[in-house]
Amino acid sequence: MRVLVTGTAGFIGNHVAKVLLERGDNVLGVDNLNDYYDVSLKKARLKRLESFTSYEDVRASVEDREAMEAVFERFQPERVVHLAAQAGVRYSVENPHAYIQSNLVGFLHILEGCRRHNVKHLVYASSSSVYGGNTKLPFSESDAVDHPLSLYAATKRSNELMAHTYSSLYQIPTSGLRFFTVYGPWGRPDMALYLFAEKIAKGLPIDVFNHGNHKRSFTYIDDIVDGVIRILDRPPIGKEAGEAYQATPADSRAPYSIFNLGSDQCVDLMQYIHAIEMELGKKAQINFLPIQMGDVPSTEASIDRAEKLTQWRPKTQVREGVAAFIDWFKNYQQGAAS
Repeated sequence: MRVLVTGTAGFIGNHVAKVLLERGDNVLGVDNLNDYYDVSLKKARLKRLESFTSYEDVRASVEDREAMEAVFERFQPERVVHLAAQAGVRYSVENPHAYIQSNLVGFLHILEGCRRHNVKHLVYASSSSVYGGNTKLPFSESDAVDHPLSLYAATKRSNELMAHTYSSLYQIPTSGLRFFTVYGPWGRPDMALYLFAEKIAKGLPIDVFNHGNHKRSFTYIDDIVDGVIRILDRPPIGKEAGEAYQATPADSRAPYSIFNLGSDQCVDLMQYIHAIEMELGKKAQINFLPIQMGDVPSTEASIDRAEKLTQWRPKTQVREGVAAFIDWFKNYQQGAAS
């Protein structure tokens, strides 16, 4: 199967591409290697894919219309996993224009490519941040998500609405994945686990917002990839005209689906930090700070829908996942220093 994966130098995209290659798919990876964070880490991720003869790497931005049209025309993908985006809730407060270009304009180019080239299934990254100001836990795909608290969240919700439009107009099967706090080896250095590990290892204080009262559905990368692949292999099917059916916020008469992919075990942030301390053998120095603009105090995923339709369920406990990350982190830091 020919699969176009965008964001292959990114955290989730790199892991997804590797698993697809290992199972025998042909993968064309697209990434622009932007400098939002350390480009050397992105290049190191890409090296993990170089040994596969069924992998091709293209350096391009999804917001570049001509480049994306050329990619679709030449590769003729059967399925698309769109994971390229401008990430980061907090950065969207500082640099909103980047989010409009990458997350909205770029997503339009992906949708147009799927429409023009008869793609059989588009799977794309949404985010748990779309739940915004919702207070009912756990977050369910059947909940209304009309009150985003960041521009990042607003762009991800917009992606879901844009996807539904294309599914409805052109019968393109689309599946949006609301990821919940993904962590693990090769993770992003702007996320809490990497930031905390790096500073604790160096004996530097860490900033802990909301006075440490955050709760999160921390979800290990291998579990996330398993969910992505299961959903990729199960395109949604639209309903026949006249067929009795009651649409929900998570599906439609069109071939359209939304899934939460997150741990159903909500963990206190301080418990997460303690797991890092245990693996590093060092106590954290903590600066407790107020909650940041655009952030939410708690996220908790309902995964009933993904489990029912794909038999997906996360398996990795936080202590196990943090240990795997710290093992990778130490090796990566040693390699970078040599």
